[in-house]
Amino acid sequence: MSKFSTDRKNFPEREQEIMEYWEKEKIFEQSIDFRSEDKPFVFYDGPPFATGLPHYGHIVPGTLKDVFPRFKTMQGHRVERRWGWDCHGLPIENLVEKELGLKSKKDIEEFGVDKFCETCRGKVMLFAKEWKKIVKRLGRWVDMENDYKTMDLEFMESVWWGFKQLFDKGLVEEGYRSMHICPRCETTLSNFEVTQGYMDIFDVSVIGKFELEEKIDSLPTYVLAWTTTPWTLPGNVALAVGADMQYSVWKKQEAGKDVAELLITAKELEEQVFKNFPEYVEGGKSFVFEDPESGKKYKFEFVRKIKGKDLENKKYKPLFDYFINEEIPNKENLYKIITADFVSTEEGTGVVHIAPAFGEDDLNLGREKNLSFIQHVTPDGKFVDQVRDFAGQEVKPKGSPMKTDKEIVKLLQAHGNVFATEEYEHSYPHCWRCDTPLLNYATSSWFVKVPEVKDKMIKLNEQIYWMPTHLKQGRFGKWLENVRDWSISRARYWGNAIPVWKCTCGEVKVIGSKEELEKESGQKVDDLHKHIVDKIIFPCPKCGSAMHRIAEVFDCWMESGSVPFARFHYPFENEKKFEKNFPADFIGEGQDQTRGWFYTLLVLSTALFEKPAFKNVVVNGMVLAEDGQKMAKSKQNYPDPMDIVNKYSSDALRFYLISSPVVRAEDLRFSEKGVDEVYKKVILLTSNVLSFYKMYEPEKIEIIKSDDILDKWIISKMNLLVEEVTQQMEKYDLNRSVKPIVEFVNELSTWYLRRSRERIKSGSDEDKRAALSTLFQVLQTLSKLMAPFTPYLSEFIYDRIGQKESVHLQDWPVSAGDDIDKKVLISMDKAKQIVEVGLAIRQTNSIRVRQVLSGLQIVDSKLDKPYLDIIKEELNVKKVQVVEELTYGGSWRTIEDAPEKVALNIEITPELKKEGEMREIIRTINNLRKKAGLTINDNVNIYFETKSDELREVLADKKFKDEILAKTISQNIFDEKKDIEDKFSIELEIEGQNIWFGLEKL
Repeated sequence: MSKFSTDRKNFPEREQEIMEYWEKEKIFEQSIDFRSEDKPFVFYDGPPFATGLPHYGHIVPGTLKDVFPRFKTMQGHRVERRWGWDCHGLPIENLVEKELGLKSKKDIEEFGVDKFCETCRGKVMLFAKEWKKIVKRLGRWVDMENDYKTMDLEFMESVWWGFKQLFDKGLVEEGYRSMHICPRCETTLSNFEVTQGYMDIFDVSVIGKFELEEKIDSLPTYVLAWTTTPWTLPGNVALAVGADMQYSVWKKQEAGKDVAELLITAKELEEQVFKNFPEYVEGGKSFVFEDPESGKKYKFEFVRKIKGKDLENKKYKPLFDYFINEEIPNKENLYKIITADFVSTEEGTGVVHIAPAFGEDDLNLGREKNLSFIQHVTPDGKFVDQVRDFAGQEVKPKGSPMKTDKEIVKLLQAHGNVFATEEYEHSYPHCWRCDTPLLNYATSSWFVKVPEVKDKMIKLNEQIYWMPTHLKQGRFGKWLENVRDWSISRARYWGNAIPVWKCTCGEVKVIGSKEELEKESGQKVDDLHKHIVDKIIFPCPKCGSAMHRIAEVFDCWMESGSVPFARFHYPFENEKKFEKNFPADFIGEGQDQTRGWFYTLLVLSTALFEKPAFKNVVVNGMVLAEDGQKMAKSKQNYPDPMDIVNKYSSDALRFYLISSPVVRAEDLRFSEKGVDEVYKKVILLTSNVLSFYKMYEPEKIEIIKSDDILDKWIISKMNLLVEEVTQQMEKYDLNRSVKPIVEFVNELSTWYLRRSRERIKSGSDEDKRAALSTLFQVLQTLSKLMAPFTPYLSEFIYDRIGQKESVHLQDWPVSAGDDIDKKVLISMDKAKQIVEVGLAIRQTNSIRVRQVLSGLQIVDSKLDKPYLDIIKEELNVKKVQVVEELTYGGSWRTIEDAPEKVALNIEITPELKKEGEMREIIRTINNLRKKAGLTINDNVNIYFETKSDELREVLADKKFKDEILAKTISQNIFDEKKDIEDKFSIELEIEGQNIWFGLEKL
């Protein structure tokens, strides 16, 4: 007896019922428990935040993480799937700040760090219930009750252990670097975090005129320097030129006046510098330019060439004098020209404005040349008070990123210090959490020295199988080739405290466990969060003074990278279990994680264990809106995932996603029509095959090895399908795993079942048993084969064909090679090709398939009679002739260059026409039976009314009448109209002749 309601129930409701069965019977738990611990398949889940609801960006990798564990479970592995939650960092902090109306770190500290952190703790699991509900509804099996959280004491302690191991190995250092900071969050970001937030914005660039203190040729002389960050100009301390680069000196003089000045720019960049002067000719010595705004004419005249080293050590007047009277180190080197190797002729003017506080090259050059250092912007992205014209203004305001730059340019123009300016569009880094434009800013941070383990990481990457494979040496491999130190400290609050205590004497103490901290401090420790451990001090072993913890917390990516060991509280417990579960057999996430989770996992596993953290990784792309834009709630440019599930089913959504290019790291434009197509071609079509089987299902099924060519063919196709799906799943290629299933379901329904209907309906008992046995075997295997992809549908099929246990507790099907009959496959393919050509001839000549034709010719066919009979029935012809040469002309038609040589006689005699009308009547009556909800057990009388003598003659002819009655499960036909319910009647046209039919259920 079936565990589930009738298959007439809609699919989403059916899934709900199946989900409740899984929960009640603990099928997921059983699927793990009945597999041996000695045969594990290890899977790590990338923990999400519960601060928002799941979207398509979660559903895609979530489905990947369900499909492969189900597959491996059916292959006999024990696949434990433990859910994890990300709990720390900016996502939580930003949420709390918004709720509390806090705008800055200053606001947080005034509110109280303790209260702020505890409020964050309370918001961590904000949408956990919704997550559990949605993940479960999507058919994903994962243990969300025995979850781990990155804010758990045990997890945090393991991260401390990992950090201390890195420190003891000399792989951690505190440094002062130029890094990207978020002025809104007032913290640094790691280089791979920066890559996640690029957006296209408009900005303004400027070529500034820097006047030399010493005139050349007794004329005011200006060095032209180009910058795309005008906001950094108040922090300028030097200009850099290429020592051996050629520079041009140009004289600019207003026509009719003695006033003149000299301009210096790179010779090779003259065309770029003078691009707004149409009169300039490359290589020319002079030109005259008329200013369209003032109407003044200026003559530009080439004076001479000089080398960059000729300008070295020359002093210039700053564009802004805000810091001239300030006490600044190395002031003797302030506002002078220096040489630098990185200056090039690729863009700009060949002169680089140097602001060491705002750029890596600038900072390094400043150290090399002993330059002054001016940091005229605070960590919250605002000008300091000394910048009197713009004090307190944001340098890169969110929503209007070039507002301040334009104001600076405007002030420079008022003082005559601008040679040229333009607006341009480019990709600019933004905070991946709050969308604020980032700033390149020199500040201190704690770093993991990744370049020191770079070679080992590259070597270990060779042991990892990537899907798609090109990522191994491509996106990920190239990223490894250019690794940089990883900034792991964040100047924030809600996070795992970095366990570094410092003394004023310079002593540094790194703590690696809760027990160690308790021993040092003599205090009980139950929490490792910042606001707790910041209060813990202990005496310095060197001088006896109090040691205090540094202020920063860990970058939450440090926690993500620690998942393999921290989820087990290794090394403090579960040592053997960790070793047994490391590395992971499989992980999966989006392509952005090549520079995120995949990367940090490999960094820490290499540094700590000298092993890769995972053996196989599947990388998915991004799901975009249908128009190609990024999905956004504000734009309402995508359907809610649960609306799609409730309309088409979870299985339809899953199958749509995993059969798309998104599982091969390519972007997918989400289309509801695509889900609908999958619903019809996979879910509905498979269910229809099941429904037909159930109509004729015997009381007891026999497993018969049939000699019928259709049975042999579908069994062969099924075994080939098992081979192909298994092979592609072993390669972690989801896309290629599911596409053959779509093709098989189509052939099962539109070829095998359609060709076998009459055998099952009215064939001999032996033939009927063979066909039903074959169909049972196919449905049984197909339900197992589809179980990882469409878990609900597979469960339903397996139950409906009389199987008692859950399909998800079964073994993965194995191909029976002996049952693959290659001769049958080749012959059936040939027969199908002949049918396709014959149908094409019919279509070309506008002849319906139901219209019987007299004959078909095929050339040199070695097909046996059963195949010729199939061709005859499929093409609805009286006779199939095998000939050496086709008949051309007259009523015979063919198609040139077709894959098979076929000719069809298209002459329709009166008798053939009647046969065609009979078939049309049969189709109409059967469609009416279906519309009325009648079953094979319901016998009917047929009533009709028509003015067509031709149709009346067909219905009265005993030969035709008997066939109509037999094929429509009818008792008799009456030439009269009767008062019958609408659902049992229909009025239509057959061959241009009107007729009414009504059915009377007996």
